[in-house]
Order: sequence, then C-alpha cells, then structure tokens
Amino acid sequence: MAEHEESPPEKPSLGRHLAALRRAAGLTLRQVEEATNKEVSNAYLSQLENDKINKPSPNILYVLSGVYSTSYEDLMERAGYLAAEAAGSARRRARAATFAIENLTPEEEKALIAYLGFIRQQKNA
Repeated sequence: MAEHEESPPEKPSLGRHLAALRRAAGLTLRQVEEATNKEVSNAYLSQLENDKINKPSPNILYVLSGVYSTSYEDLMERAGYLAAEAAGSARRRARAATFAIENLTPEEEKALIAYLGFIRQQKNA
C-alpha cells in the first residue's frame, strides 16, 4: 500500500486569523477601536473577523498589525495583496522576532497564538 502525502494545512482566513490575534492580545472589539484611534471601528472589525469583508485596505492592515504586534506582510498576504513567495522571507523574520524561533510551521504558529490568548485570559480572570 502506498503512503499518501498529507497536503499542507490550510491557513485560516484573514478574518479568523485577526479574531485569533485579537483574543491573544486580550482585547475586545471596542478596545481595538480605541487602540487604533477609531481608524478601525468595532463594527468594521467584526465584519472582518466574520469574513464579511475579505480585502481591507493596506492601511487598515498596517494599523491592525501594530495593535496586534504581528507581521504586516503576513496580513497583506492573507488579504491577497502579496504572493506567498514574496512575503515568505519577511514573515520568517517576523516570526523569529516574535517567538525567537525560526521556521515555525503554520500549526505551531496557530497553537502559539491560541496559547498566548489562553495565558492572557487567565491573567484577566
């Protein structure tokens, strides 16, 4: 019997990723609105997180990358502005800076973001 190669896991949508980043930061929709000086309204962010808006402007992504301390290039790629190859090296540098570990897999990155969210929730409880 031949072994089947597993396809790489699909990245979460931009909206789901933004929601995970917001939860990991321990922020509410309204807190993000305040942190962006109302450049991103809580209603707009809700639509982004629920995938009702799939391609926000690069300015919005830049502001959110700052609030969430995440890679602007990664958000641009997830929104379809950059090809994966173009953003790859920048994303690896951002991951290394964020987690002090190079070459995280998408599963590891997702797990770390989820765990960070859990830790921050515990601090706020």
